[in-house]
Amino acid sequence: MDNFTQHDDTTQYITPETLKSLGRYDFPNPISVDPDGIGIVAMGGDLTPETLISAYARGLFPWFNEDEPIAWWCPEPRCVIVPSDYQPSKSLRKQASRARWQLTLNQAFDEVIHACSLPRSDGLNNDLPEGEHTWIHDEMIEAYTKLHAQGFAHSIEVWDEKGQLIGGLYGLKIGNIYFGESMFHRASNASKIAFWGLMRLCEQSHVALVDCQLPNDHLMSLGATTLPRTDFLAQLDSLIGHRFVQWDYSLHKPLAVTRLDTTEPWQRIS
Repeated sequence: MDNFTQHDDTTQYITPETLKSLGRYDFPNPISVDPDGIGIVAMGGDLTPETLISAYARGLFPWFNEDEPIAWWCPEPRCVIVPSDYQPSKSLRKQASRARWQLTLNQAFDEVIHACSLPRSDGLNNDLPEGEHTWIHDEMIEAYTKLHAQGFAHSIEVWDEKGQLIGGLYGLKIGNIYFGESMFHRASNASKIAFWGLMRLCEQSHVALVDCQLPNDHLMSLGATTLPRTDFLAQLDSLIGHRFVQWDYSLHKPLAVTRLDTTEPWQRIS
């Protein structure tokens, strides 16, 4: 997957047509096959990096239980958030102003995705009976770990003053859209801090939209909203087809949480 055009040391470009043609499957148009907006539009296929990127570029994402066929979804409506519109709560700002925590980018992807795979958001369930893990099972973990190695999947981590991982999130960045997958916390509000860090990083690097997939009370409390599926799909080509800033593994310094509310908090390594 080396079809990028390099413009300088930080920006790249890739066409929507190239992205959609990466995989070997011809995904259907969600509007045509799911006019009632149930959400599921295809079954089967595989989770290779090429298939996943092709699916996301068409507005689809996989969501299925272990030992079930792969199901591809494009829900109606779509839950999204515009990073520049995000406003943390007063209580979160207050906590961040005195927290001795740090944020990092792509420093513990494996730990984050495994913590997200546990059924409770505290990420501490290490001895679960078989079958009690979430939809982020081994097949999904392997697939997104490969995407991380290829520079598409990214994690944001939250560390406490002892250097312990206490929260985080992961998802895919393609062009100027970030597809959020999951988050976790082991300390109060740590996932909200990670989300705030994501919003600021997106804003700084011109990511215009974050796809939250399905609405829930937690996401809506963070400022997410819903967008008609037709509107979301209409924006996709534009979002993925522009020059974009890379989120490389070694380009961003750790960020003190106390700096989240400053101008351009994420500092690049010179």
